[in-house]
Amino acid sequence: MSQFPHADGQIPGQRLVSMDEEPEEKMIEAALRPKSLDDFVGQQRVRQQLSLVLEASKMRGRSADHVLLSGPPGLGKTTLAMIIAAEMDAPLRITSGPAIQHSGDLAAILSSLTPGEVLFLDEIHRMSRPAEEMLYMAMEDFRVDIVVGKGAGATSIPLELPPFTLVGATTRAGLLPGPLRDRFGFTGHLEFYSVAELESVIRRSAGLMELNISPEGFAEIAGRSRGTPRIANRLLRRVRDWALVNGIDRIEASAAATALNMYEVDERGLDRLDRAVLEALITKFGGGPVGLSTLAIAVGEETETVETVAEPYLVREGLIGRTPRGRVALPAAWEHLGLEAPDLS
Repeated sequence: MSQFPHADGQIPGQRLVSMDEEPEEKMIEAALRPKSLDDFVGQQRVRQQLSLVLEASKMRGRSADHVLLSGPPGLGKTTLAMIIAAEMDAPLRITSGPAIQHSGDLAAILSSLTPGEVLFLDEIHRMSRPAEEMLYMAMEDFRVDIVVGKGAGATSIPLELPPFTLVGATTRAGLLPGPLRDRFGFTGHLEFYSVAELESVIRRSAGLMELNISPEGFAEIAGRSRGTPRIANRLLRRVRDWALVNGIDRIEASAAATALNMYEVDERGLDRLDRAVLEALITKFGGGPVGLSTLAIAVGEETETVETVAEPYLVREGLIGRTPRGRVALPAAWEHLGLEAPDLS
C-alpha cells in the first residue's frame, strides 16, 4: 500500500498542476518515461524530423548534430534527450544552465566527455555569458581555449574535444542569442498536447502501473491535464491513490472526477490558485483592468507567482487578457465561475 504524506495523499503546500516535482514524484516519473521514439506519444512532426536526423547520423557513423528543444515545461524535452542518447547508443551527461556560472565549469564538463557522448544542457538560456561564448567554439570546432594565468602573463591553451552531441532545452527560446541558436543542427519546438494525445499518454502509463481505468476515466483525467503529459501522469497517480484508499478496482469517469475535485483540480484543469485569480479579478475588481501587483496582493501571492504560474494557462485558455492598463477577465472566465458577464455594448 502506498505511503502518503497526508491521509489524502497530497504533500502539504504542493500545487498538483505545478511543473515542480518532489523527489519521489521524479522517481515515479522517470519510470514512466518512454525509452524510444516509437514509444513517445505526440509531437509527431518533431519525432519524425528527429528520427531522420538520428538515422542519418548512424548511417554516416558520426555523432548526431546538436539539437535544440524548446517549449513549455512538462512536454518531454528531457525525455527526448534521453531517447537521443539511447537511439545513438551513447552515454548521457545531464547538467543545467544555472549550474554553469563560469567558463571553467563548462570546460571541466566538456574535457571529461567521451567520444560520441550526449550532453544534455537544460535551461540553456540561463547559462552565464563567458560559458556561452566558450560553448560556441566547442559546438562548432570541438575545441576550447583554456586561459591560464592573469593579466599580461595569461596564456591560452587549446584543448581538443572528442565529437559529442549537445542537446539544449529551453522554455524561453527568445532569450537565446542568435550565434548560439544558429549552431544547432536541428531545432524542435514542442507544442501542448491535445486531449486525445494525453489519453494515449495516460493509457500507456496506466498499463505500466497495472491500473484498470475505463475509456471515460482516461478522458476525464486527460481533460484536466492542461495539455501537459507531466501533469497528466501526476493526476493519474493521485487518482490511483484515491481509488486505492477507497477500495475501487475499476476507475470510471465519476471516480476520477471525484478524486480530482477533492484535489481542487476542476474540469478545465484550473486549481485553487487559478480560480482565486479569476474570482479576485471578477468579484473584487469587476473584471478589471487591474494591475498585476494589485491582483497578486488580492490573492495573497507573490507577483512573480501569479505572472509565471497561473497567468500563462489562464491567458492560453482565453479566461483573462493582458492589456496596457492591466489584466481583464474575458467572458469565458465569468462563464466558468457561473456568473453573467456585464454587457459592454
